[in-house]
Amino acid sequence: MENNVDNVRAQMRKGVLEYCILSILNRGEAYASSILETLKAANMIVVEGTLYPLLIRQKNQGLLSYRWEESTQGPPRKYYCITDKGREQLQEMDLAWSELVETIRTLKTQKS
Repeated sequence: MENNVDNVRAQMRKGVLEYCILSILNRGEAYASSILETLKAANMIVVEGTLYPLLIRQKNQGLLSYRWEESTQGPPRKYYCITDKGREQLQEMDLAWSELVETIRTLKTQKS
């Protein structure tokens, strides 16, 4: 049973990860490592191998852009930022999330 619960949790996290990335970048630009740290601090455990393909896909969809910045501690860093299209997508996701939460709340509390 525990293994199934863990699998369900993992699938739910994957489903909202793109939403989480846009939400983080809506607060300001960030590089991949800091996005990972922010996700982990919120108990959304994600590995680099999951994050980078999502960042690339969101960039290719025009939701994100990036710029390179020299770093005093190692190689240059790629800073991601949300685009206007990404903000529009985030607004739609905010609405969809609110609707989903309300639907689940209704289903859990309605009497048969």
